[in-house]
Amino acid sequence: MVVDLLDSLFLFDHVGHLRLDQAPIAGRTCAHPLWLGGAGEVMDYSTNGRGARGGMCGIAGIYNLTGRPVDLQLLEAMTRVLAHRGPDGEGYVLLSPCDKGKAIPIPGRLSASLRSAPSGYTVGFGHRRLAVLDCSPLGHQPMSSEDGKIWITYNGEVYNYLELREDLQQRGYVFRSMADTEVVLQSYREWGIDCLHRLNGMFAFAIWDTDRARLFCARDRLGMKPFYYRSEGDRFAFGSEIKALLEDANFARSPNHRMVHEYLVLGLQDHTEQTFFEGIRQLRPGHFLVIEDGRLDIGKWWDLDRRDGQPDMPDDAAIRTFRAFFEDAIRLHLRSDVSVGSCLSGGLDSSSIVCTIHRVQEAARVKTFSSCFDDPTCDERPFLHAVVARVGADSTEVFPDGQRLFEEMPKVLWHQEEPFGGTSYLAQWVVMRAASERGVKVVLDGQGGDELLCGYPGYWGSYLADLARQLDGKTLAREAWAYRGRQGRIHPTVWSNAARAMLPIGVVSRARHWLKRHGAWLNPEFEARYPCAPTYEPKFPTALENHIAAYLQTHSLPALLHHEDRNSMAFSVEARLPFLDARLVEFLIHMPARLKLRNGLSKYLLREAMAGTIPEMVRTRMDKMGFVTPQDQWLRHTLRSELEQLFNSRAFAERGYWDAPKVRKAYREYCEGGLKISASVWRWVCLELWHRRFFP
Repeated sequence: MVVDLLDSLFLFDHVGHLRLDQAPIAGRTCAHPLWLGGAGEVMDYSTNGRGARGGMCGIAGIYNLTGRPVDLQLLEAMTRVLAHRGPDGEGYVLLSPCDKGKAIPIPGRLSASLRSAPSGYTVGFGHRRLAVLDCSPLGHQPMSSEDGKIWITYNGEVYNYLELREDLQQRGYVFRSMADTEVVLQSYREWGIDCLHRLNGMFAFAIWDTDRARLFCARDRLGMKPFYYRSEGDRFAFGSEIKALLEDANFARSPNHRMVHEYLVLGLQDHTEQTFFEGIRQLRPGHFLVIEDGRLDIGKWWDLDRRDGQPDMPDDAAIRTFRAFFEDAIRLHLRSDVSVGSCLSGGLDSSSIVCTIHRVQEAARVKTFSSCFDDPTCDERPFLHAVVARVGADSTEVFPDGQRLFEEMPKVLWHQEEPFGGTSYLAQWVVMRAASERGVKVVLDGQGGDELLCGYPGYWGSYLADLARQLDGKTLAREAWAYRGRQGRIHPTVWSNAARAMLPIGVVSRARHWLKRHGAWLNPEFEARYPCAPTYEPKFPTALENHIAAYLQTHSLPALLHHEDRNSMAFSVEARLPFLDARLVEFLIHMPARLKLRNGLSKYLLREAMAGTIPEMVRTRMDKMGFVTPQDQWLRHTLRSELEQLFNSRAFAERGYWDAPKVRKAYREYCEGGLKISASVWRWVCLELWHRRFFP
């Protein structure tokens, strides 16, 4: 029985890590795992059909450490520039650390109530609200505890808030609203910083603790919700987006050249705490920040952690358990008082989400949103049509136009705020706009599935290298042959990743740097100033585990989550990501390789779990697309005139990053089919347009 498996095997320990335990819990009747508190108390983590009460928002704040009153004009500007994240409400609070307990809450526009902050009010929070659940005034923010000693401005959804609320009520806490915001606030009162381990969801928030004169800020495990900050002199400022911090007229903007270099050379974004703006940082996923007694400290509250000595799970039990987890994650992510839809590409991840939605709520007709192209190299319509037919979805198909999207780039970049890695994000932009136009305020999407379940071809290289290291020639030959048989060839990325996994990291780093330089498009002086350093330090014993960790924490997922958040929030749409449910993440990172890569198939566990749920042609497809676009066609033909004009401009030549004549020569060869450098071409284009948008 799945119930028995879950009850006897899967528990969360006192810090929220999934662990294996052979002792079943008496009296358990729910097929869902548990959160365990610090003293071992059991908190039911089941779903029960009741809706969550929260919503996506924009948050901002200022803390002047030396006693200067908050600049109200700046606080309001920082908050109002985030209006697209929260068009349904606006609120502020001013706080006085010196006069404990004194606060000035201001619903609505700040400048309509106050012209300047009274003396002593050195802390200010701002909030913009997108109401998708419990739209009553009781959920408005910033929110305080009933005694006014704790204040919070919060962006996110905590999916297990009902269970936390019940536990807190048993401890004597009284609630005035049905908002998950208040549950986070009361959880902090009870458990302090350790409350983070109890939250399953996506969140970024700031809490002012009057008794301790402490500012406490935190971000969810994998960084689904953003948090940026700037600390200079006596002022600390934060916001949901970089543009909130750019509202300070005294801040001299300058590009972060190291980030520019790593973007141009390695294609990396969001892989460190730094941003493309010098002086503006992001709080890393799974981290918290505390300002207390004049000190700013940052700590890590969650990390990928390999725990040895856990009993192996039989394959059939793992498949059943994964299916139960996944279905429950979908139920949680469907909690809403407004219309919920789903992105649908026709790939394995999005199809699994859509078909599971249909499975768990048969009465509802799923609204799906898909990006489509007539170009046969990226046409996924046969697969998505099979899914639509299977569940009877209310399907919306959009056809992104390269010319129109290029014209929209200034607007896209204003929302994205940093250069991005390819035109696939433009397809996602169009899909989110379509959802908004259809009146859908919440969409589910499949981010995280590829990273956790080894959906990228390169994972095979790491796995085959591990088998070679383990001298498991039989499995190595079988899997390599099976992969080649299904794909018709061994993907070049497989070979390169296998070689990388077999070599010392220093050799790999130097070789990669040399290969990137071989194109010789960078300005030599710029290149020399920023030597490439390893972007991920291996900490696990196998190449595959390190590959997964790198993609989850530096190389892939952080950028995907950044762009998912900005593309959805640009249209006031909340994107929810069930593959990144905390329980699923903890479960999947401990699954052995054979359940992820097997018989030449990626995502083996998901494919087996979805048998009979998704169309067979989707379940067994081998090609990997996602939000694919005809990028080569757009860059070589559709936009050639515009790009030639861009590369020939004086501004481009004087940027200092590249050797402009060599860029122009390389682009001509690319257009003629002599070079395969579409990723590099896009980076040149996107970086130049970003410069023009933010540094005119």
